[in-house]
Formats: sequence, C-alpha cells, structure tokens
Amino acid sequence: MYSTAFLDIPALASAGGSVQLPGSKSISNRVLLLAALGSGTTAVHDLLDSDDTRVMLDALRALGCHVDQTESETRITGLGDARPAAALSLFMGNAGTAMRPLTAALALLGGEFTLDGVARMRERPIGDLVDALRQLGCHIDYLGVEGYPPLRIAQGAGVPALALGQPVRVRGDVSSQFLTALLMALPLAAKSQEVVIEVVGELISKPYIAITLALLARFGIAVANENWQRFRIPAGSRYQSPGSIHVEADASSASYFIALGAIAASARGQKGIEIHGVGLGSIQGDIRFVEAAQAMGAQVSGGPNWLRVERGTWPLKAIDLDCNHIPDAAMTLAVMALYADGTTVLRNIASWRVKETDRIAAMATELRKLGATTEEEPDFLRITPPATAQAWHAASIHTYDDHRVAMCFSLAAFNPAGLPVRIEDPRCVAKTFPDYFETLFAVVQPASTGAPVICIDGPTASGKGTVAAKVAQALGYHLLDSGSIYRATGLAARQAGLAIGAEHAEAIADLARTMALRFDAGRVLLAGVDVSDAIRTEQAGMDASLVSALPQVRTAVVALQLGFRTLPGLVADGRDMGTVIFPAAPLKVYLTASAACRAERRQQQLLARGINAKIADLRADLEARDARDMNRSVAPLKSAQDALLLDNSELTIEQAVAQVLAWWQQRQPFAQSAAG
Repeated sequence: MYSTAFLDIPALASAGGSVQLPGSKSISNRVLLLAALGSGTTAVHDLLDSDDTRVMLDALRALGCHVDQTESETRITGLGDARPAAALSLFMGNAGTAMRPLTAALALLGGEFTLDGVARMRERPIGDLVDALRQLGCHIDYLGVEGYPPLRIAQGAGVPALALGQPVRVRGDVSSQFLTALLMALPLAAKSQEVVIEVVGELISKPYIAITLALLARFGIAVANENWQRFRIPAGSRYQSPGSIHVEADASSASYFIALGAIAASARGQKGIEIHGVGLGSIQGDIRFVEAAQAMGAQVSGGPNWLRVERGTWPLKAIDLDCNHIPDAAMTLAVMALYADGTTVLRNIASWRVKETDRIAAMATELRKLGATTEEEPDFLRITPPATAQAWHAASIHTYDDHRVAMCFSLAAFNPAGLPVRIEDPRCVAKTFPDYFETLFAVVQPASTGAPVICIDGPTASGKGTVAAKVAQALGYHLLDSGSIYRATGLAARQAGLAIGAEHAEAIADLARTMALRFDAGRVLLAGVDVSDAIRTEQAGMDASLVSALPQVRTAVVALQLGFRTLPGLVADGRDMGTVIFPAAPLKVYLTASAACRAERRQQQLLARGINAKIADLRADLEARDARDMNRSVAPLKSAQDALLLDNSELTIEQAVAQVLAWWQQRQPFAQSAAG
C-alpha cells in the first residue's frame, strides 16, 4: 500500500492480465457483526483486510468477542448472552458499515457505550436511525451536533424495555445502512414476538438490503420482505452460526477493473482483463455495473466467480442511467464518461451526498480539473468529456479521504493527451482495497514514454544511495541501487572462488545473469540470504568497482537494471544511470561532495560499525577510486550533459533530498496545483 503524500500515475496505454479482488467490505463487516451477535464460533474465509474491517474487529474485541486470525481465516466467537461489564468508548474511524449497525446492536444489547469517529464521521447523518431506535425505547444521546455522531448509548446495566407493538419506522431515502442496521439488530428483540420494520418513503440502494437479507438467512434469520416497504422478523429468531462462511470479492472494487477493460486497448498477447473472486451470479447489487459497462460498449463474459472484460465500442457510448441499484459502483461510470462520445447523466444518486464525502460535489469538482464539463443537482450528475485531446488537463486529484474517489480517477491516466494523473493521499484506498494501486500497476502498461525515471549518479561516498532511497520513498517509486548489484556480483564471484579479472569475465557474467537478487525493505537478498552487511565492506566496494569494469559483466547487468523500470516509477542510483542505462530519463542528478567531506562521512560510517580508519587513508582511497572509475574504458564515471549538479558537501541528507524532489516537481505538469 502506498502511504506517500501523493502518487503520480504516468500516462497509460494498454492493459491485460488477471486480478484477484479482495473481499467485499459490505459483506465482511456484516458477517463479522452477525457472527458476534450469536453463540458459537464462525470461521470467516476471504475476509477483507482493510481499515473498515479493522475498526469492526477492534470494536468486537472490546465488546468481549474472541477473535482468532490466521492468514487463511478469521474465527469469531460470538457474545451469546454475555454483555460488557463496564462502559466502553468505541472509535469507528470513517466506517459507516461499522458505525450504523453497531449503534443499533449496542442499543438493543444493553450497557453504556460512546461511539465516535474521525471528523468526517461527525458529518455523516445518523438521526433517522437514532429516531427509529428511540421509538423502541432505546436511550441514545448526541454528544455534539443533533443528528450526527458522536453518540452515547446509556441503557444502564440491563436490556431496555422495548415497545414492539407497532412497526419500527425508518426512512429509506437517505441511506440503506439505517435499514440494514435495524435488520441486523432487531432479531435480538424477536425472541418472543414478531418485529416489523416499515420503510418510510422510497427505499434507495435495494441491492445492499438484499445482501443483508441473504446473510441474515445464512445465520438463521428468515426475514419476510414485503415489496421492500415492510420487513417481518419472525418470533423466536435467534442467530445460529453457519460454522464457516466465505466472503465474496467486492463487486464495487470489480467496477474499476471492468472499466479498465472497457477503456484500455488490450496489451500485446492479452485479451482484456480477467477478474477473479466475483462473477455474474454475485449476491451483490453492484454486479449490475456490468450491465452499465456493456451499455457503454464494453464486451463482458463471465461465470460464477470470474469476469472477462475487453474494449468493444470506442469511444464509449454516453448513457443516461438511474443508478439507484449501483450507488457505489456508479462513481466509476463518472470517470468512464470522460471517454464517451457525448454527455452522460447519472441519476438517483442522492445517497452520494452522505457517504465518505459529498461524492456528487467531489466528482464534479475533480472531473472539471481534467477538462470535463459537469453539472450537479441534489440527486444527479451530468458529465460532458473534453471535446478534444488538447482539451484534457493534467490534474492533481484531491481524494477527500474517500477510497472510491482515488480508485476511480486512476483510470484518467488513459487520457488521449498522454498526461499523467496525480492522486493525492493514495493511502485512503486502505478503507476497502489496500493493494489497489499495486494490483492496477500489475496489469497496465505505460505509454511510449514508459515509467518515469530519476537518475542519481555520483562518486563513491557522495551520499547518492541514501538520497536515492529517500526520494524513492517519498514518491512511492521503486529503487535501483546499481552499486548493490555490482557488489552482489562481486560477492557471488568470490563465493564461487572466481578471481575478479578478465580471465573469468564470462563466468562472472553468467553468475550475474542467474543470481537471484532482490531488494526488500532496505535489505539486499542474494538467493534468499540477507547480504546487506556483506556487500557494504570496503572489500566489496573494491570488488564492485572491478566487476563493473568488465564489459561482459556490464552487458549481463544492464538487462537486469532495465527491468527495474516499472510503474509507477524508478529512482536509480549509481555511476552511469543517466549516461548509459537511462539516457532519456526526465531528471538526472549528479550528486557530489569534496573528497575531504566524503572521507569524513566514510569514517563516521566505519566508526559506527566499530572500525577505526584514518581520514587521510580514506581520502586517498576515495581519490584513487574516483580516478579509476573516471578513466575506465567502459561507462566511465561522469556527469550526463543534461544532469543537474548537486554538491552536498554542506548539505544534510534531508536538504539534498528536498532539492531533488523540488527539481522533480518542477518537471510535473500539475506542480502548481499540488503546491496549493
């Protein structure tokens, strides 16, 4: 998962391959709560690991549920008749799928609870649910603004005396989560008599209620659905664990890859995008996004647990659609509309206003940044795409701490103008799909310009490795430590008993081609063994200089280095990254420092490892190595003609990193908007 301040996605051209989707957030949190409200243990498979499910799990643990998690399953032992002995304060983050159902369940369980969340949660209405619970006789107080969290549930030590003689009335036109919360909680009150829920007004998001009813049935609660206006929970209802249950992959998350298949040309040798974990027979209403994508021109096939999507009609067809049945997935249609041949209208989406952010306003604002014309009303959004490729703009997309905004707008990188897209706060996708961007990058290919590269070259001990690592971390880019590759090659040669010289050049080159080398969280692994310390010795540095001078070895290593250039980008440090390996890199930095300064830094590094060394000796060694590297016949150490010189003799590492990042930002088309 990317935790950088922003993530720049370069222009993308094609897509192909398969993706495995994470579990559904809606199903995951419903299953967790239903398992907690009954007796016995439920084994949950394929549970979504996200911010929202972690919020729910933390709350269930606080309530006294036993939770046992492994890689393959999560086991929840329900509360049964147990109740928390002390007052509890529960933090709900921005998880509506945890806040609303827990409010209802705790109000019926009895006890004293405070429920709060992030600032946005305090802006998400809950008054209609609280009103319905108060009808029953539950004691709930607002601790801030009337109608919004935080809440205090104050039932004392016992279960409230409930007024069940009349139907429990709840509005259906604000959020389906209110009705879901009541449907999941009221079986607790139906032990001796039937409980009736009556929907006031039109029920929106019926597919999410269908999910709730299907899952209640799995846990032994057979709710009678009377035309979506009245729901009857039979007397004698009691939660029964199904023993084990599998969480279907998230159909809302599938929408981004369905859209990807519809927008992107197929990569060479591929036939669109294959999606695993959810299929045409899904219980989730958002699977009907497939119909909308087909109406826009996508070619979709599938089975019970998979889908395949290819581009069909191009450009896409504009649509005018009532989106009440796909409220979350419909956001993806708003970005697909950028590639349509006319104006697209998304109707009946008033629920967007009370989600993680005001999604109608957010989508309209960010679409306009890209060059679209938008019109918004309380319950619809109209989108007209940029008229020509030249009318597209590079944009820094504000994500409003909303995972779906971030994921939707990643697809704008396929714009015909070949412009990059910046996604601010990419970590917000952790709410439902923590590895979304990694999954996306695995199946898309950049435009002809390729993934961007920043080259940081310079002499030994100039600090280029540290600076490069920190720049890569700040941007979320991959890191290529070319010096480590040559150091590892030298180590492998010595382990194989090969003297480093021209007589063994071919054998060492063969080692370089086949050695299993990877960089992992600051470590260098050779054949699975951590050699980070072994390749940082003075001897290893000398060996690296020697092997890098062998033409055969360099040829073997070049292909390996080029392979590190993958999405979203690369920071490459070494001695010839900008001159030989990536000569077309958009930013090249030649990082240097005086020999005296470098010798002093090297001494400090050695002293930290308990090694004594004289500065004079170190300086002489560095100067000799500089001369050897500058005068070697193959790829000598020198600054690329278009490189920017950065002498960091008087700079801290942080200052050097800041300068490189500033130069990089100056080359981005949305630098000004990002700064704002």
